[in-house]
Amino acid sequence: MAQSLPESSSFISNGGSNDDVSAQEVAEISHGNFAENAMDAHPTGSQRPNGGDLPKSVDDNAPFVPLGGDSQLDNQLAAYRYDLPEGYIAQTPVTPRDSSKLLVIDSLTSHDHTHFCELTSWLMPGDLLVLNNTRVIPARLFGRKQNELGLRKKNAESSTVEAGALKGAIAEILLIEPIAEDRWLALVKPGRRLQPGTKIIFEVEDVPVMQAVIESRDEPTKGRIIRLIPLCDRSINELIYQLGQVPLPPYITHSESLPEQYQTVYAQRQGAIAAPTAGLHFTQRLLKALADKGVETTEVTLHVGVGTFRPVEVADIKTHKMHQERIDVPESTVAKIRQTKARGGRVIAVGTTSTRALEGAAAITGELQAYQGKTEIFIYPGYQWKVIDGLITNFHLPESSLLMMVSALIGRERLMAIYKDAIAQNYRFYSFGDAMLILPEACG
Repeated sequence: MAQSLPESSSFISNGGSNDDVSAQEVAEISHGNFAENAMDAHPTGSQRPNGGDLPKSVDDNAPFVPLGGDSQLDNQLAAYRYDLPEGYIAQTPVTPRDSSKLLVIDSLTSHDHTHFCELTSWLMPGDLLVLNNTRVIPARLFGRKQNELGLRKKNAESSTVEAGALKGAIAEILLIEPIAEDRWLALVKPGRRLQPGTKIIFEVEDVPVMQAVIESRDEPTKGRIIRLIPLCDRSINELIYQLGQVPLPPYITHSESLPEQYQTVYAQRQGAIAAPTAGLHFTQRLLKALADKGVETTEVTLHVGVGTFRPVEVADIKTHKMHQERIDVPESTVAKIRQTKARGGRVIAVGTTSTRALEGAAAITGELQAYQGKTEIFIYPGYQWKVIDGLITNFHLPESSLLMMVSALIGRERLMAIYKDAIAQNYRFYSFGDAMLILPEACG
């Protein structure tokens, strides 16, 4: 099974920083030609587009406020708090994946309740879904701090460490981002005891197979730059996959999930420390049904890292600084998006990570362009959208940058009222929880 990060030993805790590490819980570790008469083809009343009655909730508690909203409140961290009973935090994903609930926001004043497998009823031929194809790596490693006094080598010229030489305390490493072939940015625990110069040994059946040397501190992340050294004939990548565990967020404390259930069915490019969780709801069957209807897909890559999950710890959210994350928006994706918009189609981002990749690439020059590099874009109410028209996303943690991003699309007051209704309707929250579809008609 995929391994949870216990709060007592996690780098990423519900309270924010742990030791000298500043990273929030991995939440997720984390979302075309119109019909000729688009509004007629996709009514916003109580009828599903393909027929059949659905329950509809009117947003009585959130009278329509222009998306600018109350900017003074929108900029306050406290305005993004809400209470969630513990039992609403999903511990294990539903089976099949697309049987999760789906809250559809399809107008300025109301929303519907359905299931994710009914997504085809809400999308139109010519719509474009943008998927994040990142794949979660087994980034969580456990070793032992090397006890120099007890260290023995087979001979003075060998780097092979003998079994039984390891007497140090347990050390935990969360790999964040590769810097070179043998060097990584990582979070370490216990942080105060793992300073530059420290060596950590990793074993398989009491035989040392890899060593990590802490070379320096990384102040922006409060992490470390580490060098990984194989002590056997296997590559670093092979050893990471042999030794590592797929990290789950600390609020998932008793999951029965398998590692593949924390990957999307279209995950390809290795590099994330958390899943793009909006994509977890898709099955191959659903993707085929969408394609058969004429809904197109394209892909970007955002390797989920510290940037997505660093806690917002400042009272005025405008002063929050995001960490950079690696993105790749290929020319083929840019071309598809341009074609979709040119024919009046809708660009729907699957997840906040796809959104961040697209809007981050567009922020460079003011319009979308192919880009491979890093982004530190922070989206909150008042943001001027450049690329996406709609969004598929999960339900996010209080006071998180992800909650602020979704608020920028439909308004904070309305989003908080919808979250209140989702709790009343017994939706499941966070990484393994249910989903929300925000259609362009809801965005004003």
